[in-house]
Amino acid sequence: MSDGKDPANKDPNAEGDLHPWGPRAHEKLIRVNEGDEPIGTATRAECHTGDGLLHRAFSVYLFDDLGRLMIHRRHGSKPLWPGFWSNSCCSHPRHGEDVLVAAKRRTKEELGLEVELVPIHRYAYRAKYGDVGSEYELVHVFVGQCDPDEIDPDPEEIADLRLFDEGAMDDAIGEETIFTPWFRMAWPVVRERWRKALEVES
Repeated sequence: MSDGKDPANKDPNAEGDLHPWGPRAHEKLIRVNEGDEPIGTATRAECHTGDGLLHRAFSVYLFDDLGRLMIHRRHGSKPLWPGFWSNSCCSHPRHGEDVLVAAKRRTKEELGLEVELVPIHRYAYRAKYGDVGSEYELVHVFVGQCDPDEIDPDPEEIADLRLFDEGAMDDAIGEETIFTPWFRMAWPVVRERWRKALEVES
């Protein structure tokens, strides 16, 4: 599940025509403590270099009317976990931006969808990706419903999309070489809570 390159040999601070952390490398993210209280800002690149800096993030999980979860494959240009499969949409609020507003914004930008989102969970985790960098995030988890036929994915963010029913997702999620660590960590809680949050019958 990769683009054929060895991401472990990439220097996040190397100079080049395109910043390794993408066009939003210098975007200011919200640094937080373990209680999710803001303690300052840092750039996207600073937050993900080395062991990372704890910052606020969000993950969106979208289900269709058959109860299937929409997952996406991360673009091969991503410095962390390129080509891995993950939840419907994941990113960060900008400095001064409400996390729900940010989640709706990125869902629209990445998937072309305007959806109502419901918060169901919050957790912190740290995961290192070789020598490239780390994710060290306090993640707000949102769920929503979508019509897969209305999705218009951003090809610079999303390499592929798939729908998984809950049982198939349960069977597959343990594959750490295929799915992102934040997705694998949150799925059991999402699995337990999403129907009640969205008032969907089993």
